[in-house]
Amino acid sequence: MVKKLKNLGKMKKEERGDICFYNCDCIEFMKTKPDNYYDLAIVDPPYGIGESKKKRENTKSDKWNNPKKKVHNIKDWDSKPPDEEYFNELFRISKNQIIWGGNYFIDKIKKPSMGWVFWDKKNGESDFSDGELAYTSFNKGLRKFEWLWNGFQKQKPEERWHPTQKPLALYRWLLLNYATEGQKILDTHGGSGSIAIACHEEKYSLDICEIDTEYFEQSLKRFDFYIRQLKLF
Repeated sequence: MVKKLKNLGKMKKEERGDICFYNCDCIEFMKTKPDNYYDLAIVDPPYGIGESKKKRENTKSDKWNNPKKKVHNIKDWDSKPPDEEYFNELFRISKNQIIWGGNYFIDKIKKPSMGWVFWDKKNGESDFSDGELAYTSFNKGLRKFEWLWNGFQKQKPEERWHPTQKPLALYRWLLLNYATEGQKILDTHGGSGSIAIACHEEKYSLDICEIDTEYFEQSLKRFDFYIRQLKLF
């Protein structure tokens, strides 16, 4: 049932063409949407493994705002995974789902799938994880995406704005392989906003939620800078 929620009155919304950024609680946001409103949800919720408190010494500059700013401030957003209410709303309002970290949420997803995605980070013999898993609702075989993402080593240079940021190329690959023209996409945990740039490039409309105001503002700056660079070159 769709609800009009009073506490969404404080929600901030920024539109960039077909991309809509929302600074809000994603569960409260989803409650305002009718069943099957989105064709596809591509989400990367917190796994509950404390990643938000790691990598504190990584202090890259914010070239769009403050060159001395520490980007990865200590936060508490990864202290626990989403509860069942989140997944109930996600499955209610989206026809298909791609859920990063799906292996952490088996007890909440409760929908068997053969169509998992494995992101191979090409880490070789390093101590970093070999990759990440994503649950998908698609009746496809398991698919692998290869893209080097090993600490400061990356297959393609990319400014790091979030501790669990995923590469732009990964989201473009997901859209090319799991979405079709004209579909409306949802991301409930926007983080660095990589998916927003990917949806712009592949011409999909997107609603992207981020509850943390700092990450919300940074993702907007990143998106706007990217668009300006496209116009220049």
